Amino acid sequence: MKLLLRLAAYVRPYSLQALASVLLMAVVGLLDAFRVLLIKPIFDQVLKPADTTRHLQLFSFTARQFHVQLNLEQLVPSHFQNVWTMVAFALVASTVIKSLCDYLGTYLSNFAGYGMITDLRNDLYESILRRSVSFFQKHSTGTILSTLINDVERVQFAMSTVMSDFLQQFFTFLFLIGVVIVYGGKLAWVLLLFVPVVISSARRIGRRVRTTTRTGQDKLAEIQNILHETVTGNRIVKAFSMELWELTRFRDAARRLFRANLRSVRAQAISSPLMDAIGAVAVALLLLLGRIRIQQHAMTEGAFIAFIIAVFKLYDPVRKFALFYNSFQQALGASSSIFNFMDAQDDVQEKPHAIELKAFHNTFCFHKVGFFYDDEEGHKQVLRDIDLTVRRGEVMAFVGPSGAGKTTLVNLIPRFFDVTSGQITIDGHDLRDVSLHSLRTQIAKVTQETILFNDTVRNNIAYGQPDVPKQRIIDAAKTALAHEFIQQMPEGYDTIIGEKGFRMSGGERQRLAIARALLKNAPILILDEATSALDAQSESLVQAALANLIQGRTVFVIAHRLSTVRRANRIAVIEEGRITAIGSYEELLNGSPTFQRLHQLQFFDISEAAVAARNHL
Repeated sequence: MKLLLRLAAYVRPYSLQALASVLLMAVVGLLDAFRVLLIKPIFDQVLKPADTTRHLQLFSFTARQFHVQLNLEQLVPSHFQNVWTMVAFALVASTVIKSLCDYLGTYLSNFAGYGMITDLRNDLYESILRRSVSFFQKHSTGTILSTLINDVERVQFAMSTVMSDFLQQFFTFLFLIGVVIVYGGKLAWVLLLFVPVVISSARRIGRRVRTTTRTGQDKLAEIQNILHETVTGNRIVKAFSMELWELTRFRDAARRLFRANLRSVRAQAISSPLMDAIGAVAVALLLLLGRIRIQQHAMTEGAFIAFIIAVFKLYDPVRKFALFYNSFQQALGASSSIFNFMDAQDDVQEKPHAIELKAFHNTFCFHKVGFFYDDEEGHKQVLRDIDLTVRRGEVMAFVGPSGAGKTTLVNLIPRFFDVTSGQITIDGHDLRDVSLHSLRTQIAKVTQETILFNDTVRNNIAYGQPDVPKQRIIDAAKTALAHEFIQQMPEGYDTIIGEKGFRMSGGERQRLAIARALLKNAPILILDEATSALDAQSESLVQAALANLIQGRTVFVIAHRLSTVRRANRIAVIEEGRITAIGSYEELLNGSPTFQRLHQLQFFDISEAAVAARNHL
């Protein structure tokens, strides 16, 4: 019920269209039942030329002191006097009006359905987009894409296509029940015997369909995850000749999806044959009872034919209701995954009325900072007792062995994660007290893994700044030493660079990312191995450009190559989550054993290494 109410909330902005579609579908159902009412006068009078009466009674219903009677001549223009012309006019007119209402009702129902799904998809995407980094570590790309595409598609089908059909069939069912009661009298009560069987069967099947649908969606997410990994990592797959391995993985996942789909089909397919069997038994019983009533002159042949046709037409909505119920159960199963994503609690949450941070102007401080996370292996401490103060305009570098916690430390700066102990402040404000937007707008980041988009060079450099003048983009590209190779592209700055920029070399991609950071012109800059993909010549040029960039800015640099941190004001050596030494390059070279070891490993003469290797052999 909670899921239904949440879905219904998305219909509210389209309530006018939804209400209009309900009214139009009610007219469709009414006119469908009206055409069944015409069957009685057709058999009792129109097809009997000897009958000269001009009064065509559609129905007469009496209950206690309540009496209702409807004649066809009340509904057609008075100049129609012949019974055939009255019935023909009523039949054609009702069909035309029904068709028009059916078209408009279907359109408006789908308008409301697609509109609410568009809003739901937008809210889901916004919710995912605003999730903290830990959310994307917990959920695979395939699972997220499956929810955004497949689960939303399931809900869309139910709330648009199925809903419009459901409204039509529901009102047809409602008004046909009236026809069955009016013409059948006591015979109509026989149908009540089958209602409990139909309802209980539909509920049991629906629960099974909901479960199997959720399983199928999970298996589809598994396939999408494999597909995403193999497509984005196609070069590694080919380099290691792992096509057969990936094909086996995909086929195994496809087989699991196949089995899950078959279980869902088995659950759904039984509903229609079951309704057929129940309907056949009901009709057979009604034929027997109707024969007896006609023999007793309790009803005319025309009335019984109209009654039995109404029962047959009633059977179609009943049979479809089982399919509708299955579709709605599938939608509920899919919506549970959607709302689970939307309701997920972030590890990083912004406080109500958070402080809007002004331009960074003083210090960035780490006070006894610790950080840990829980995984399958249990509690893992990554950072311990980090005490560090970085002044505005200072270049702070972090070095140390892999896995020491350098990247985790700088990821705390834009608050991708929250500290688990201690405090980080910017100009005296705890990061947890300031708004995320005002914090992150002051930070630019260039990572070792270059992230580019399948768009033009210009839009990649001006990411998030669509109205920036082109000259500023060109200036940033020149400073990052990217202007020259951009000019050589087919369409210059308007060239589409392909997914993740794979049409460019690694060095070109990295320089484009540096140009993007330059254009943002943030007071705080994070460089995570920003020059690692450049050759020696390009690296020296970019280092010179970065030397101009960092003037007046606070820069946090992570480097494995010590040559990239020579210009840093201070260098912190991180080991096992702790800062073990801090100072200038020369101070650490003289006073830190770890820094000395890193220096020796990186600047060890290659010829001496070759000699040592030969002596070892």
